[in-house]
Amino acid sequence: MKFLQKLGKALMLPVACLPICGILMGIGYLLCPATMQGGDITGFKALTGLFLVKAGGALIDNMALLFVIGVGVGMSRDNDGTGGLAALASWLMITTLLSTGVVTTMMPSVADDVNKTLAFSKIANPFIGIIAGIVGSTCYNKFYKTELPDWLSFFSGKRCVAIIAGVVSILVSVVLLFVWPVIFGVLIAVGQGIVGMGAVGAGIYAFLNRLLIPTGLHHALNNVFWFDTIGLGDLSHFWAGDTSADVTWSLGMYMSGFFPCMMFGVPGAALAMVHCAKDNKRKVAFGLLFSAAVCSFVCGVTEPFEFGFMFLAPALYVLYALLYGIFTVIVALVGFRAGFSFSGGATDALFSASLPAAANTWMLLPLGLAAFAVFYVVFRFAITAWDLKTPGREDDDVEDEMNAVLSNDNYAQVASVILEGVGGKDNVDSIDNCITRLRLEVKDTTLVDEKKIKSAGVSGVIRPGKTSVQVVVGTKVQFVADEFKRLCR
Repeated sequence: MKFLQKLGKALMLPVACLPICGILMGIGYLLCPATMQGGDITGFKALTGLFLVKAGGALIDNMALLFVIGVGVGMSRDNDGTGGLAALASWLMITTLLSTGVVTTMMPSVADDVNKTLAFSKIANPFIGIIAGIVGSTCYNKFYKTELPDWLSFFSGKRCVAIIAGVVSILVSVVLLFVWPVIFGVLIAVGQGIVGMGAVGAGIYAFLNRLLIPTGLHHALNNVFWFDTIGLGDLSHFWAGDTSADVTWSLGMYMSGFFPCMMFGVPGAALAMVHCAKDNKRKVAFGLLFSAAVCSFVCGVTEPFEFGFMFLAPALYVLYALLYGIFTVIVALVGFRAGFSFSGGATDALFSASLPAAANTWMLLPLGLAAFAVFYVVFRFAITAWDLKTPGREDDDVEDEMNAVLSNDNYAQVASVILEGVGGKDNVDSIDNCITRLRLEVKDTTLVDEKKIKSAGVSGVIRPGKTSVQVVVGTKVQFVADEFKRLCR
């Protein structure tokens, strides 16, 4: 759980880049429908829309790469950029070795298997990005102090980290070469198995779609239901102007349920998180969650919201996926039909309303209001009842600490006294800080002198683990942390 919380914190940096991208894309689609529907793009308005869509898509389309760097840096000791470089090396190694062209050259039989070819064509996804980030940061944490023989001394320390990460990535690629297509194929088989289950099957699909978002494996299911992988093609038939009379299922049933959830459910869940955030963190939580909610409503980009809590509160994320499944069943039964060419946001809802397969589009509002209320109530109850660590509720945020006053404005002197109190720089294993605390890992706890640390003018000392020492500094902790790191170099 501690690992997942650390991973969740590391992902917050790349996630913070995403909301503005979704908003730009939403505005762009409104100005230039042709970017979604096809057709000529002429005139200042349309070209401006195209420009905004491409600007937002530049990061959304490369979200996996953002996770590579974010996890690589965020999970490295002292958030060192070397971990990010090692993660990038790992990502390039894995995605190149497992690209369709390389795999089919090494194993020609793969080219004859449609599912395996599809699996490797989807290898550059957020899940692989997170793996690469973990590889890079882990290699940094274990080998950044490595001393090599004199004739290899140039590569000692941090310079060897990316090299080691590359070697590890080769081994990871070998494992994924056999594991990845099996997992992908299993999901396609699952999709084929629930096709004949009607509305319930659509609900199971929606549940699995959301549940698999962190891994990128939802692409396997999407190809079963949205495109012509097994003869379905809910999305392609919908936008081709077909109706349910032209296919063997209720056209649009595998897309329609996402609209009330993405347009209204996500904002409801986001509002619940804001209301559950601690008073001193509510503005920060609102800033992140409001933009994520707008992003989801306008164009159905939900990742800024989902990656903001899925690793902090995985149980809540499962519940979130379940709500998608339930609403998709309801939507399939009541007969609301809409389709998307990008995602289930207001933009696609507007564009798809005029297509022949669209039905009962007026139901989106009552269904959406119901989704808003249900998501809000469920999220608020779960967060408070289970004390989940959603944005604004992290353990590090102690309300009284926000008011803590450092009695000494000489940050270098404060850092020096704290360093002396924890046994000197040779006893410090890692340095980090949250919004109010200097968080240290030490080698020998018997050398820690709490009385000496408190003499620096700090508000308190907390020892949450066997080797952990947290110094309560207050909101000026970043200045003290910078000086402390400088002294430890």
